[in-house]
Amino acid sequence: MMLIPTHHFRDIERKPEYLQPEKCVPPPHPGPVGTMWFIRDGCGIACAIVTWFLVLYAEFVVLFVMLIPSRDYVYSVINGIVFNLLAFLALASHCRAMLTDPVRTCTEMAFTLFGRGSPFPEKLDKPVSGRSKCLLGAVPKGNATKEFIESLQLKPGQVVYKCPKCCSIKPDRAHHCSVCKRCIRKMDHHCPWVNNCVGENNQKYFVLFTMYIALISLHALVMVGFHFLHCFEEDWTKCSSFSPPTTVILLILLCFEGLLFLIFTSVMFGTQVHSICTDETGIEQLKKEERRWAKKTKWMNMKAVFGHPFSLGWASPFATPDQGKADPYQYVV
Repeated sequence: MMLIPTHHFRDIERKPEYLQPEKCVPPPHPGPVGTMWFIRDGCGIACAIVTWFLVLYAEFVVLFVMLIPSRDYVYSVINGIVFNLLAFLALASHCRAMLTDPVRTCTEMAFTLFGRGSPFPEKLDKPVSGRSKCLLGAVPKGNATKEFIESLQLKPGQVVYKCPKCCSIKPDRAHHCSVCKRCIRKMDHHCPWVNNCVGENNQKYFVLFTMYIALISLHALVMVGFHFLHCFEEDWTKCSSFSPPTTVILLILLCFEGLLFLIFTSVMFGTQVHSICTDETGIEQLKKEERRWAKKTKWMNMKAVFGHPFSLGWASPFATPDQGKADPYQYVV
């Protein structure tokens, strides 16, 4: 594995005045453990509600227009179970992607940065020379204070970033999100449909969300096609509990919704998998940022996001990724 040289620093202003710690107020006291992460953005909340409404609309049409009125009991039961299972997993993935706090989760950083026996700092990232093994997400706001910078005990030549927008010490590969008003490490993009940033700690759930939405969209389109064929061969008044005009309108709307979201989520799923395999976020690709982190195999990159080792938990939104022996991301500042 290629290691990052400890002498490789980012090319930024290296004067002490760059940080301007006197302009930063102390960070707010962290909330109690278990506090739910939720972005209070009107557009994002509206998009999340629309997402749930569209999935529930598909549920209504599939169950009450196509499956329940069907006289083929086996067909209705099998397709009902498959569709409802996929829809449940899609909504569960949506909730995890939306409510997952992209804060680092490792416990070994206290040993790596502060030495064994030292108290573990709450949501503080200490840049040091060499390599730090840790998963990072949302960067604590306002930690670029004079006291905190002095506590880092930086050596001559060491450099740290400060975000001028959220007044935080900024780790490598972090970008500021204007909606979340935080710096997010390995931020791919801010998605209004999940009302959250897609970062390293919730990327798995976002990928699963796009995958399951694409699957239920494809499944719904196939069932709509079979239902239209059945209604053309039979009497329209017998193939649905609704009137023929209402049935046609409901099916056409579902067909349009399924086709639109199948294309959209399939493209998003493909771009996310490609981003994971290349270990390069959407923002990094867009800005064509120089690669300054260790290069790993595609399989190692997949395990870093979905967990180690490979298991059925990769497809479960309820399984929190366990990096295990997967090499965590390495960075230097």
